[in-house]
Amino acid sequence: MTLTAGQRAEAAALLRRAEHHVAPIEPLSAQLPGLDLADAYAVQRDNIARRVTDGAAVVGHKVGLTSAAMRQLLGVTEPDFGHLLDDMVHRDGTPVFAGHYCAPRIEPEICFRLARPLRGPGITVEDVLAATEAVAPALEIVDSRIRDWKITPVDTVADNASSGGLVCGPWTPLEHAPCLASVTADLLVDGEQVASGSGYEVLGHPAAAVAWLANTLADFDTALDPGHLVLPGALTTAPFVRAGQQIEARFSTLGPVAVTFV
Repeated sequence: MTLTAGQRAEAAALLRRAEHHVAPIEPLSAQLPGLDLADAYAVQRDNIARRVTDGAAVVGHKVGLTSAAMRQLLGVTEPDFGHLLDDMVHRDGTPVFAGHYCAPRIEPEICFRLARPLRGPGITVEDVLAATEAVAPALEIVDSRIRDWKITPVDTVADNASSGGLVCGPWTPLEHAPCLASVTADLLVDGEQVASGSGYEVLGHPAAAVAWLANTLADFDTALDPGHLVLPGALTTAPFVRAGQQIEARFSTLGPVAVTFV
């Protein structure tokens, strides 16, 4: 870490105010030039702890930057992670208030629900699959509290990996699911297909992203718990969305999931 405790507290407060007032801020990397990745994760964890104190509960994690294109765009060599809280979860098909977000985008993902704990280091894809109870088609609402999405790696990490919300479709027991790398998804906005992709886009296999997460969390003395959800990363690009639009992702074998922004 290169920032003082006071500077990290300042960064956390800036992000909290930006989220509360739905008013994005200039990049933290510009306001606090010394901000490094360790500082950014400390800022993220401070804001998650404050939300838990206020009554929210951690229900899982999300992994970001799992596509090679996004890592190349931000100049990083590995993914990042954020937290999922119960107040971020929406039911399939229900309306979501667009005004709650600064500049929302949408990503189709395969959500994991764990039956057994995963504690790194040394977790493999096989370990993840053995610990997974079920998977579901999902939409992650990603949002940046940084103005115009002008983010660097430390900006998005501090901002809870740009996570905003989660919409889950029906669960399929893992023993009845196909090879997750071969699952495809078509993303539709108001009935028009705007993107498509497959599980292979997520580090070659979505379970590889979950394994990366479990191993990375070990550095923070944290494990993935039974019942927790994990969003491993997007199968397609992430278009911007706005009020009045209906978003649907149609997954091969796993089925559809949808949300309407109002």
